[in-house]
Amino acid sequence: MAQRHLDPTNPTATATAAAGPPVPADPDALAGYLRAQATEFLRALRQHRESGTGTHGGNGAHGARRPDRAAPGAAPVDAARALRRAARRLSGTLHTFQPLLDADWAEGMRPELAWLSGTLAMEHAYASRLERLLQALHRLSGSSAFPAQQTAGRATDAVPATDAVSAAHPAPPERGSLTVGAAKAGALLDRQLTLARTRAHSTALQALGSSRFHAVADKVALLASEVPLRTTGPATSGTRTAAANNAASPTGLRPLAAAAENRLTDAVAALPLVTAGSPYNAEALVHGLSPDPVAHPQDAPWHQVRLLLRLHRYALEVLAGEEAEDSGDVRLLAAGEALNRHRDAAEAAAAAAQAARTPRIAPATAYALGVLHADQRHEVEAARYAFQHSWRKEPIRLP
Repeated sequence: MAQRHLDPTNPTATATAAAGPPVPADPDALAGYLRAQATEFLRALRQHRESGTGTHGGNGAHGARRPDRAAPGAAPVDAARALRRAARRLSGTLHTFQPLLDADWAEGMRPELAWLSGTLAMEHAYASRLERLLQALHRLSGSSAFPAQQTAGRATDAVPATDAVSAAHPAPPERGSLTVGAAKAGALLDRQLTLARTRAHSTALQALGSSRFHAVADKVALLASEVPLRTTGPATSGTRTAAANNAASPTGLRPLAAAAENRLTDAVAALPLVTAGSPYNAEALVHGLSPDPVAHPQDAPWHQVRLLLRLHRYALEVLAGEEAEDSGDVRLLAAGEALNRHRDAAEAAAAAAQAARTPRIAPATAYALGVLHADQRHEVEAARYAFQHSWRKEPIRLP
């Protein structure tokens, strides 16, 4: 598959083509991709309903399986993940290739899919954030499992027990102050993030039972059989005029996919990759110690690159067809994983800082949360370093 890869240190560099299978130019490829994702959406929705669980499928009060269900415990989680995955791909594809689709339909459908995927992702995000923070607290303090991890009936996933590790590696003397506040810090984070997850769970359940969701599901069901491609003449249905429309318009799959890649490379070129190549970003740490509760100003451009990279990957999937994921660019996969870690660490640091602002907490608790916040900000810098390291590599195609 022909791809365009630009050097992020030189935005004006000439694009180079990577060897690969020929890329289909007919918008029928777009229609086939949208139908496949719509089918996956409906399959995941059916599996989710048959599992009889909440959006995340935990083992707590909201996630307990019905006794008459024999589905494995991982099935609800897989169904929810597949539902979010299909909704994201549909929304991103409509965004990139909107000029090839019916304008009114695409403009009305895309934000609804984005709303759905975002709503369904919140519960899982809070659970993962809590697990990340508790594991980081254990790693930093060397203490045993926190009492919050052993609470019965929690809606969150259990964090792996670490008592044996703690017994084999007791906390050194210099960690004494951190160990004192670590348990209370973990309990505070557990209360706050579990409450947030419970609310996200209720919001997701309300969303799945709303008329708004049913309207989206109905449109996706129609999309599985008929894709509303844009027509240049009288209205027609199906993909019968797809090739003719592509020939009549200079806008096709390749130019739109190239535009998505250009937006990505421009955004990467604007990142401080030189700073990210340093193991220590003093400017980021100074801002992290500020009492200002606003989001870190350095994070926004990286989050934007993550979204643009996702759109670029979806565009490549459309061009490559069903074999897109198996023939993906290793560089893009590694860069995407680094940006996901960046997002997770940044949000975890924000959660630790928010917990530290809780009124009337003990100094030892505030100290532990401050150390946890600094640790997560260092994880942010490590993710940035990993991204710039992988992005500067030559593109490698999977066999």
